[in-house]
Amino acid sequence: MAVSVEAVREKLGQVVDPWTGKDYVTGREARNIQVEGGDVSVEIVLGYPAASVLDETRSRVEAAVRELPGVAAVAVRVSQKIVAHEALRGAQRIDGVRNVIAVASGKGGVGKSTVAANLALALAHEGARVGVLDADIYGPSQPTMLGMTGKPEVVGEGEQRKFLPMRNHGVQGISIGMLIDPEQAVAWRGPMATGALQQLLRDTRWDDLDYLIVDMPPGTGDIQLTLAQKVPVTGAVIVTTPQDIALLDARRGLRMFEKVNVPIIGIVENMSIHVCSNCGHEEHVFGAGGGERMATDYGVTLLGELPLDIRIREQADAGTPTVVADPDGTAGRTYRDIARRVGVKIAELAKDSSAVFPKIVIQNT
Repeated sequence: MAVSVEAVREKLGQVVDPWTGKDYVTGREARNIQVEGGDVSVEIVLGYPAASVLDETRSRVEAAVRELPGVAAVAVRVSQKIVAHEALRGAQRIDGVRNVIAVASGKGGVGKSTVAANLALALAHEGARVGVLDADIYGPSQPTMLGMTGKPEVVGEGEQRKFLPMRNHGVQGISIGMLIDPEQAVAWRGPMATGALQQLLRDTRWDDLDYLIVDMPPGTGDIQLTLAQKVPVTGAVIVTTPQDIALLDARRGLRMFEKVNVPIIGIVENMSIHVCSNCGHEEHVFGAGGGERMATDYGVTLLGELPLDIRIREQADAGTPTVVADPDGTAGRTYRDIARRVGVKIAELAKDSSAVFPKIVIQNT
């Protein structure tokens, strides 16, 4: 019995991508199906960073196709392609950046910056091109966490002058902390701080980024609101702890993004559980299930739960965050799973087609 393209397509319509929850046909990941006699070739194009699951995907698809009668050989090519998605209307796009992800919290002290750094590194680990903008003017911490020392190089002349982002651990980064003395206090009012941030954002020569992670300042004040409105944010990740007080502030942060029509990618519950490094005893120091309840209340995704672990703090302080220091440890795997879920959620958003169509200028002749 000869196999057909239609039979292969129907078979792949029964195989579900575990990360998107859709089959490979409905999710438009199965492409370029070719059949020659008993030889079948299939291309799977994933819309999210997935370097560590490419082989797993290839094996899943190959095993399914081999079940068809008449199949002699199967060749499956798996790749990933991350495209730009629609951002807040009216916000000017950033050169060299496809998608902007805001990592925010309603209050300080919940580990937002640590999550932002590890999310960036996890996306890079999964094969994406990633940059980090440290938007916390008053308390910049990304240079320390990402192990980026020194000052960024400036290139160009006059209005064309640009910062070249610093690079380490496979990511690009820029921060006000790279431009001032580490012990210098930044005593700027809101408009000045916001202006400095936009300058950092626009005057940095980002190098072909799939994702720019913006580590937002804590809170929901003027700076945060202005950033949410002026920066072309594709979506926001809200970081909280299970504690009721932290959840109250996280809800305010989530509602701020909703008011300016920025999609909520999901919630990360940090410091979810503490595991004693001596005896292994597990304890919910800040309560339990808060992130899940918040996700349910707002109809958004709980992207993952991270432990309260002294090693996460030590690794970030040393400039080698968990995803770099221990990528295959429990926390490292959790960060990578969160990154993959973030990539999937962004891939589900409407694509930005503005670059596809040429600008049409009508003039009198």
